[in-house]
Amino acid sequence: MSERHHGAALARPGRRALLLGTAGALALPAAVQAQGEWPARNIRIVVPFAPGGSSDVSARLVANHLGTRLGRTVVVDNKPGAATVIGTTEVARSAPDGYTLLLTPPPFAIIPFAYANLPFNSERDFRPVALLVLSPNALMVSSEVPAQNFAEFVALAKSRPGQLNYASPGNGSLPHVAFELLKLRAGIDLVHVPYRGGGPAVADLAAGRVQAMIASPLEAAGQVQAGRVRPLMVAGTPRISAWPEVPTADEAGLAGFSTPGWFGLTAPAGVPDAIVQRLNTEINAVLAMPEVTGRLGEMGASAAPGTAESFGALIADQRKQWAEAVRAAGIRIE
Repeated sequence: MSERHHGAALARPGRRALLLGTAGALALPAAVQAQGEWPARNIRIVVPFAPGGSSDVSARLVANHLGTRLGRTVVVDNKPGAATVIGTTEVARSAPDGYTLLLTPPPFAIIPFAYANLPFNSERDFRPVALLVLSPNALMVSSEVPAQNFAEFVALAKSRPGQLNYASPGNGSLPHVAFELLKLRAGIDLVHVPYRGGGPAVADLAAGRVQAMIASPLEAAGQVQAGRVRPLMVAGTPRISAWPEVPTADEAGLAGFSTPGWFGLTAPAGVPDAIVQRLNTEINAVLAMPEVTGRLGEMGASAAPGTAESFGALIADQRKQWAEAVRAAGIRIE
């Protein structure tokens, strides 16, 4: 074939080649085809807890402003149950197209070591997008509990072994594992009562149906202000600005006890880098807004902007910490 005819053949592919090319384009993953036009529809953030808890509050605060920046509605969808497994599984099985995200809490790094079998692999099936919030936790008691400080609480628990209850947002949650560590460190025995989220747990603490809980100011600030819940000790350092009178664990006599909370966003593995980068950039812009930082500050938390890679490093560090803690406490969830 001459050079001229060879060039004409390249410029005008045959009907079979056109059909094969069309079929190949149609076979491309939706995530690849959508990169140039993302977001073309609304985005959903799955929160694996019931409404009202700190994770839900954080998700809704970010979602409202993120939707404005992206020009799409960002919907918060609560999927509580099974120590976050229900909501997490749903996201793991979602298309990797950037339209379904997981509000990712500390149990993401805990439950792999507490559950015998999980329908997902948190390392393989997800990729980090952005860290949102860092939040301290505190040991709190119902106002009906007579203890006014941590030492009195320990003395009360030791005088009534197995008779007091503590609440948590669910089996395998950070407050659950943290309280089990507290029991080991303080030498006390309380009965665990799991709930489907922090909101219901704090409500029952305020009502006196349970006696104690490790929770965040995000969840309990209203009940503390109303006098129905009393914070005894910050589970870490430094003191919480909203409650300056509450001592840290070191100050209260439980040196080295630190269990801060955090929330971020992850996506199904396979979401294109361009979408993750766009989300990370827009989320960091939201976290820099004065109205967002101010609202978080009122609730005792702080915005935590950063890269997707730095959030991934945090998750890896948390996995290491909680793997050891779960084994030490003997926590096993069937």
